[in-house]
Amino acid sequence: MKVILIGDGKLTYFLGKKFVEEKHQVTIINAHSAEAETFSHQIKATVIFGDGTHPTILEEAEASRADLVLALTPHDEDNLVACQIAQQYYGVSRTIALVNDPSHQQFFEQIGITIAFSATQILANLIEKRADFEDIANFLAVDGGQIGVTEIILDENSSAIGKALQNLALPAGALIGCIIREGRAFVPSGGSLLQVGDRLILISQPEHYEQFLEVLT
Repeated sequence: MKVILIGDGKLTYFLGKKFVEEKHQVTIINAHSAEAETFSHQIKATVIFGDGTHPTILEEAEASRADLVLALTPHDEDNLVACQIAQQYYGVSRTIALVNDPSHQQFFEQIGITIAFSATQILANLIEKRADFEDIANFLAVDGGQIGVTEIILDENSSAIGKALQNLALPAGALIGCIIREGRAFVPSGGSLLQVGDRLILISQPEHYEQFLEVLT
């Protein structure tokens, strides 16, 4: 996969290294000459010094051949413009933009950016979701946040221990997709009994998420 990263700083640096390690063809566009030179020595990628919002720089980066463009600058307007040019002028099908101001995220998505992510919002969501449920291992939003996939671990304080799934008051928009027990994963049935230490993969719509957790934890 050909990936173009537009930005500077540690986020661009470590993402570039990660994509290279995964054997992708990486081009980095960096607007700071000294840092661009440093990147060129430290990352096995093509590094271009220039403004990633300028069509000629994107052309030099061979944007027309790119499978993915990530705009990671600290300026939302630059990230938006870079992704729009990549899509409209060079036919890039997948664009990802960092949104520094969370209030801009919806606008980015509305005008067609494939993925607009706010590090601030992601961190806030993680803190909120972990604040009261320390046994939640991870959370993944799917399909633009319409579905959430969560892993939780049942402890001895859960009221669901010893109960069959069919006897739990689970909300209609939620299900337990998988149980991992003693290193073995299986898809549960209605008669499956929950045990202490079970790792549950929960799939739910956002509006049912809190109720889902209350039933199990």
